[in-house]
Amino acid sequence: MSFSIVIIGRPNVGKSTLFNRLVGQRLALVDDLPGVTRDRREGEGRIADLRFRIVDTAGLEEAEPASLPGRMRAQTEAALAAADIALLLFDARAGVTEADRHFARWLHKSGKPVVLVANKAEKSGALADLGEAYRLGFGDPVPISAQNGEGFAELYERLSPFAPEPDAPEPAADDQAKPLALAIVGRPNVGKSTLVNRLIGQERLLTGPEPGLTRDAIAVEWQWRSRAIRLVDTAGLRRRARVEGRLEQLSVADTLRTIRFAGTVVLVLDGLQPLERQDLTIANLVADEGRAIVLAVNKWDAVADPNATLARLRDRMTASLPQLHGVALVPVAALTGFGLDALMEAVVAADEVWNRRLSTASLNRWLGMIQQRHPPPVVGARRLRLRYMTQVNTRPPTFALFTSKPGELPETYRRYLVNALREDFAMPGTPIRMMLRKGDNPYARG
Repeated sequence: MSFSIVIIGRPNVGKSTLFNRLVGQRLALVDDLPGVTRDRREGEGRIADLRFRIVDTAGLEEAEPASLPGRMRAQTEAALAAADIALLLFDARAGVTEADRHFARWLHKSGKPVVLVANKAEKSGALADLGEAYRLGFGDPVPISAQNGEGFAELYERLSPFAPEPDAPEPAADDQAKPLALAIVGRPNVGKSTLVNRLIGQERLLTGPEPGLTRDAIAVEWQWRSRAIRLVDTAGLRRRARVEGRLEQLSVADTLRTIRFAGTVVLVLDGLQPLERQDLTIANLVADEGRAIVLAVNKWDAVADPNATLARLRDRMTASLPQLHGVALVPVAALTGFGLDALMEAVVAADEVWNRRLSTASLNRWLGMIQQRHPPPVVGARRLRLRYMTQVNTRPPTFALFTSKPGELPETYRRYLVNALREDFAMPGTPIRMMLRKGDNPYARG
């Protein structure tokens, strides 16, 4: 992006609504409840031909540094320090408040260029109250309605002088250059945000003892051993019966959407309470979506008997997650950094399996061998015939099996084929889909 913009203002003035409008997607959670946004969120924004990096921030409040509002403010201060320009947003309906004046003084001290924006100015009556805004010392306020998309032509004019001269267009990146999309999921308070901060080596995400701190799915661009990674931290997933209120429902929906668009998912477990029922539910959800998965057992530095805990975990996984047989189980400690290289090695290996394509020739040699090892069952007076097999897709690996009577093939034998395929072709942990088709080899003729 050519330059970066940070949106700043007190709670509930419409910062996340403006962020969503500028990026053209509903990336940030929006609700009437003040203080929805806690972490800073980044995206690629645009107004007409003007492109920029846009950062949504938590509402500014005066608070002790160690408190939750104080830690949220520290995130906003970090976002401001990294930005080229700030948009100070205030509510045109409510007018300029003492909090707006306080944070205007704070922005003056920062030395950053500031554009004053009066949001919720869709009604002409709101414009008459903007005179007080001139006293903030940032010139004419730009009246907009982020919700209705009004006033952005004037905002374009105010932002255009900050855009540098356009460079030569960059060559389009090929598929190999695309970052690995990695989602971090798990129950609340298992250490997901702490794990992301330790991986990237900075306090990028809000952390603390309070459960449920993360609300939005927050993406962070990162590199590990020269491999581009797009890390996405997500809100904790509780059991459906314990989800309370519209805001938590929005957070859950945001996490589920992140899983659907991820490539690989790290499911973070609490080493002191490993593999509870909700962990299994999340793992099954990831498998149903066809994502590659790695299990990270966090807080390993506090586990009293590591060997016994690991053995119990593996036994429980074998019994409860047979569809993810061989999934990587990596002990980590987000607070100390223990096991993080091993975790990322497992992530890259899982991504490679998830993208693997097997040749049709090798699959059909295997199919002949597997039928000799364990023939298909007899249906009526005749044995089922497995005639041909080919891989039809990757991400996850998906196979079509042509057989004489697909509706008669028992589910137990289909699972046997999937497990044998996983073991014989070294595809541990990844979901494998096998579709049964009726007919002969479709490529035998011509």
